[in-house]
Amino acid sequence: MARRPKGSIIGIGELKPVRYSTGKTTLSLIAESVRLAIQDAGISKGEVDGLLVGPQVGETPQHVPATVSEYLGINPAMSNTVDLGGATGPGMIWRAAAAIEAGMCETVVCVLANKNEKGETLRSPNRNPIREFDVPFGASGANTSYALLKRQHMEEYGSTQEEFAHLAYWARKNAQKNPDAIFYGKPAEVDDILASPLISDPLHLLEIVMPVAGGAAVVVTSEENANRGRHKPVYLRGAGEKITHRAVSQAPATNQLPFSYSIPKALEQAGINITDIDLFSLYDCYTSVVAVTLESAGLCKPGEFGSFVKSHTFGHDGDYPLNTHGGQLGFGQADLAGGMSHVIEAVHQLRGEADQRQIKDANLSLVTGNGATLSETTALVLGGER
Repeated sequence: MARRPKGSIIGIGELKPVRYSTGKTTLSLIAESVRLAIQDAGISKGEVDGLLVGPQVGETPQHVPATVSEYLGINPAMSNTVDLGGATGPGMIWRAAAAIEAGMCETVVCVLANKNEKGETLRSPNRNPIREFDVPFGASGANTSYALLKRQHMEEYGSTQEEFAHLAYWARKNAQKNPDAIFYGKPAEVDDILASPLISDPLHLLEIVMPVAGGAAVVVTSEENANRGRHKPVYLRGAGEKITHRAVSQAPATNQLPFSYSIPKALEQAGINITDIDLFSLYDCYTSVVAVTLESAGLCKPGEFGSFVKSHTFGHDGDYPLNTHGGQLGFGQADLAGGMSHVIEAVHQLRGEADQRQIKDANLSLVTGNGATLSETTALVLGGER
C-alpha cells in the first residue's frame, strides 16, 4: 500500500445554494460557512491553526489567506491558496492532512464560497495561452471546451446523446431526495434533457451545471484528535492528483485523461479496489465529465459508460450510488464550492446522517474534483470506521 497523508474530517458546513445572492460578499459567505463547520465540529475558533482558501476572483486578487484570516479573526500557523479549479475542494483535504502530518498545524479549516449577484460578472485578467491559441478559433469558455470533449467521445466510441442524458436524469432524480438542492421538486426525464436547447453542440442546457451562490467549509484534524469532535470522524484513506494540460486543444487522448492516474492512485493508497466503494461522489459539472470519470475509475471500459449507465441504478438504494445529493447538476455549483459539496455529501453518508437518501452501511466513498477541462484532477477515498 502506498503511503498516505493521515487526517480526519470532524466538521462540515454548507450553505443552501440560491440562484442569486443579494447584498452578499464572498467573504461573508466564507465566514458563514466556516462558522457552521466549526460549530458542527464542536471546537472553538481558537483551535483552528491552519487555513486553506481558494482564489477570490474579483474581490481579493492577492493576500487571500491574510484577508480571510483577518476577517475570521484567526491566526493560522499554516495557510495557503489552493487553485485547482473544481478540484480545489478535494485537493484541500489531502493538503490539510499533509500539513498536519508535517507538524505545521493541528486543525485546518478548508473553505470555498462564491456570491452570484444578478447581472454581475466577476472577472480577473486572463493572459494564459488559451487567449492566444484557442479563443481565436472559437474555443472560448467552458461550454465550448466540454462540448468538444463530448463530441470527441461520441466520434471515437459511438456514444449517444441518450446515454449522456441518463447521467443528467440521475442527478435530477437524486436531487429530489435533498431539500437543499437547487432543483429539488424539479425532476427531469431523459426526454426533457434531450429536448432542452443545444447550448454548444452537442451539449444540451440540462447537461450543463447552473451557477448559484453558496459556500462550504470542512474542518480537518489529525487522526489522533479524530474523536474530539461532536460527530463520528471521517478518515482520509487515500488521495491522488494529476494535471495533464490546461487548454482542451492540448488534452491527451480520451483514455489517458488525468483521472486515469488520480483515481487509481487514491485507491492504491487506500489499499482497496473500485468495487469496494459504497458511494461515488463524482464531480459533474457536465455529463461528459461523469462519463469519462466512470471509465477512468475502471467501472467500465473506455467508451462503454453508456451501457454501464443503462444497466445499473444510481440512487441511494441502487447498486452504484452516484452523487446522492444531486451532484452539481442537481444540487447546484457555487463556483469552486461546488467541488466541496461532493466532499460534504460523502461525510454525511459516512456519518449515517443523509436522512431519506442514506446509503445502507456506507463506509467508503470515492470523491473526485475536476478543474479547467478535465485538466486538474483530484481523487479522495474517505472512510468511516478504520
